[in-house]
Amino acid sequence: MAKKYAFLFPGQGAQAPGMIKDVADAFPAAKKVVDDVSAIINLDMAKLLWESDAAELSRSDNSQIAITTASIALMAVLKEKGIEPSAAMGFSLGEFPALYAAGVLSFEDVISVVRRRGLIMQAVCEEIAAENEGHVPGMSAIIGLSPDKVKEIAAGIKDAYAANMNSVKQTVISGTFDALAAAEKAATEAGARRAIRLKVAGPFHSPLMQKAAVEFEKAIADVKFADPKIKLFSNVTGKEVLKGDEAKSSAVLHLTHPVLWTDEEKVLGSLITADSANEWTVLEPGPGKVLSGLWRDTEFGEKYVCAPVNTVDSVNAAAL
Repeated sequence: MAKKYAFLFPGQGAQAPGMIKDVADAFPAAKKVVDDVSAIINLDMAKLLWESDAAELSRSDNSQIAITTASIALMAVLKEKGIEPSAAMGFSLGEFPALYAAGVLSFEDVISVVRRRGLIMQAVCEEIAAENEGHVPGMSAIIGLSPDKVKEIAAGIKDAYAANMNSVKQTVISGTFDALAAAEKAATEAGARRAIRLKVAGPFHSPLMQKAAVEFEKAIADVKFADPKIKLFSNVTGKEVLKGDEAKSSAVLHLTHPVLWTDEEKVLGSLITADSANEWTVLEPGPGKVLSGLWRDTEFGEKYVCAPVNTVDSVNAAAL
């Protein structure tokens, strides 16, 4: 029975000071990715990854390129060990390393596109904050309410939107600072166990990012999106992506539309369970372990455990 791998790539909020430093020190392939990214965007990625504090890394113009660099560096090391994906999907920003893994974007293009995306989104977030007396917009994870209840709460509050369908236990709301405060209060009163403000710089995957979507569409107008070479799944549709043109249009819609992560998990899980000819392993190459936890909550998570890969030990364990 042949081995196949599915890669799940994390999004903003997964960043942490010092991420993948041990991997880059131990594996030249990872350090080369860091150096190559530095050359492409003329930014010292080693300094950003390993000397920045949490506040600096949380900015969209920093976190997006940092997480993408970390994910692709880990992918390079896994490739050296004979581990390459047959399926890929990414959560929010993580969709861009997934596009690279699927051959939709070249290395140079994915780095340039993510850099432009981060800069555009950070600028729009700062504009929103300025319009709201300096109160920074963002996202909040609502734990312990059904997705439908969270959608109902968000629909009743101006500038609040249900943005990320993480699991049956967790839905994320995007909004202005005041809208999030109101939504967190309403969710708690409705019985939510917790409302957690996320480490992100803006109200992503909501109509509040429409200006960013317009600017991003212009920024990628001349970028080639090839047809996927492996199974690839979309946050926007929750389904498989078959054509490069579809991936390109979704990359723009991505900024203003919810992340249908639970739908993607179901499609991937069904693919894996139906493939009796191959043995599948699910990996999360990137900082943190959020997606591994969300996968664990699915009906597939017990049989097909998702393992985070972001340290030397976890890289070596994946190769066993």
